[in-house]
Amino acid sequence: MKIISDSVASLHYNDATSIPITTVTFPEIALRTRDAHKLRGYFGNVFREHSPLLHNHFEADAGTELRYRYAYPLVQYKVINRVPTLVGLGEGAQLLVELFLKIRTLDIDGREYPILSKHINHQQATVEVGNALNKYRFETLWMPLNQTNHVEYVNADESKQQALLQRILQNNILAFLKGVGAYQPDLPRLMILLNVQGQTTTQFKNQTMLAFTGDFVVNATLPDGIGLGKSVARGFGSIVALQRCYDGREITKP
Repeated sequence: MKIISDSVASLHYNDATSIPITTVTFPEIALRTRDAHKLRGYFGNVFREHSPLLHNHFEADAGTELRYRYAYPLVQYKVINRVPTLVGLGEGAQLLVELFLKIRTLDIDGREYPILSKHINHQQATVEVGNALNKYRFETLWMPLNQTNHVEYVNADESKQQALLQRILQNNILAFLKGVGAYQPDLPRLMILLNVQGQTTTQFKNQTMLAFTGDFVVNATLPDGIGLGKSVARGFGSIVALQRCYDGREITKP
């Protein structure tokens, strides 16, 4: 299945924002992509006292219900090319720096992995919406649909499916920009060309959901490794830049 569509959304941003981003990898441990949620469970439990950013909920007091953090996840757990990966943004970036030296083992399904090698990369990443076109690929499955629009998508014809996915991707990027503090009341337009190359199903909270592979071009600069869509904290929707285009000239990323 191939979907290509483009449209323009009137969104409001300042020209550029610099955000801290930290990436931690464990290159000597090989996991499956679907183990990303187990990474989240392990680190969220081991370091649960440090910050709700690690597990996206607030500790409940006695007699009270658990409260969830519904904002864009600032700590994300992924398995990229079988390598366990943690990505922290904003406050989450500093949190991973602080916890890096404390990470000594990894327990997945009762199997303990001693961590003999771990890498950390901490940098300032530029986030902006403007004239530069950037092409990104989904490195992990993009899961854009919720229970409501899943039904809408399945029952729609191809043109309406295209429009729906296009609108959702715009909202996904908007959620990221708001989550990292890059949203401002200016008036550049967000323009996207979406190319969905494949459709599959995946299990999410014991439900079968549609997920997609593909790439997109957008007039925005987004950091490598961030997630877009649903369940980005569990590794879905991770993107990587493929190329940039300036004044019609393409510059392919090595």
